[in-house]
Amino acid sequence: MFLIAEKVNVITTTIREAMKAKDKKPIQEMVELQLEGNPDCIDINLGPATRNGPEMMQWMVETIEDVTDLILSLDTMNMDAMEAGLEKVSRPAIVNSISFVPERLKRLVPMAIKHNAKVVGLCTSEAGVPRDENERFENAMNLMSVFATGADMMGEPIVEIDRPIPLDDYWIDPIVLPIGVAQDQVIALRKSTRMYSELPEPPHLVCGLSNVSNKCGLTPEDAGLVNRIYLAVLMGYGMDAAIVDPNDEKLMAVAKKESPEYEWALIAEGLKEGELDPNDEEQLAVEKTVRLFQDNAPLFAASYLEL
Repeated sequence: MFLIAEKVNVITTTIREAMKAKDKKPIQEMVELQLEGNPDCIDINLGPATRNGPEMMQWMVETIEDVTDLILSLDTMNMDAMEAGLEKVSRPAIVNSISFVPERLKRLVPMAIKHNAKVVGLCTSEAGVPRDENERFENAMNLMSVFATGADMMGEPIVEIDRPIPLDDYWIDPIVLPIGVAQDQVIALRKSTRMYSELPEPPHLVCGLSNVSNKCGLTPEDAGLVNRIYLAVLMGYGMDAAIVDPNDEKLMAVAKKESPEYEWALIAEGLKEGELDPNDEEQLAVEKTVRLFQDNAPLFAASYLEL
C-alpha cells in the first residue's frame, strides 16, 4: 500500500497562513509530524493557486525537501505551478492529478513524460464528476488509453507523446465523495474499483480517503471508523494507494493489514470466508459500516451505529 500524507494542504489554516507569510517553520513541522507515521510520499496541495502559483510551488518544494527525501505529490489545478514544481524537485515527483479533459491532457501528459513523473489520473471529464460506476470506468479507460497511446479508447487523438506512461507509473483515482451527501457515489466508487480489478491488466488505484467522512456529522471516532472500513473494502478490490492522515494509527494499521478490522471488513464484504461474531461490538460496528457501501445499503445517518 502506497500511502500519501495529506496534511500539507492550503485548506488548513496553519499551512495557508504560513504560505502567505513565507514562514517555513509551520510547514516543516507539519511534514515532520507526518513523517512519524512513516508515509511513502508527501502531498503538497496548493488548490487553485491562482496567485503566484509557480513561485509558491517552488518555494513549497524547497521548504519540504529541506526536511525529507520522500517523493512529493504536486497537487494543484494550476498547470504553470505544476510545471514549476516539476522543474524544482530533486527527484521525480507525482502529478496529482490529470483529468480526462483535453486541455489538461495536452499539457500535463507531455509535462509528466518530460520530467519522468508519475501521474494520478482523475476520473472526471468535461462533463464533471462521473454519475456512476460506468462513467468512472469509461473515464478511467480513456485516461489509460491516452497515457499509453495519446488517443482515447475510440482512437481519437488527444495529445502527441514520444513514449507511453507505463502502467506502473500511474494510478487511477475514481473520486471519493462524502457519504453524507453522496452515498450513491460512495457505492459507485466501490463498484468501479471491482470493475477495474477484473481487467486483464488492472491499473493501480488511489483515492483521497478522508473525503468519505468529510462534513457528515460523524464524531471523530465514527469518522475514523468509516475511513478505515471503506479503505479495507477498497483494498479488497485492488486499491493499492491512498491519500491519508499518516498519524492516524488505527488507519495505518488497516492500510498495512495489521488490524483485525481489515479481515473483518473483507468477511463482511464477502471477499473472505468466515463469520463475524454478532456479540462482539467491534465486529458488529465493522459489519454495519460495510453495509453503508453495498448495493441496497441503508440510508446513511450519522447515528447509523445506533440503529
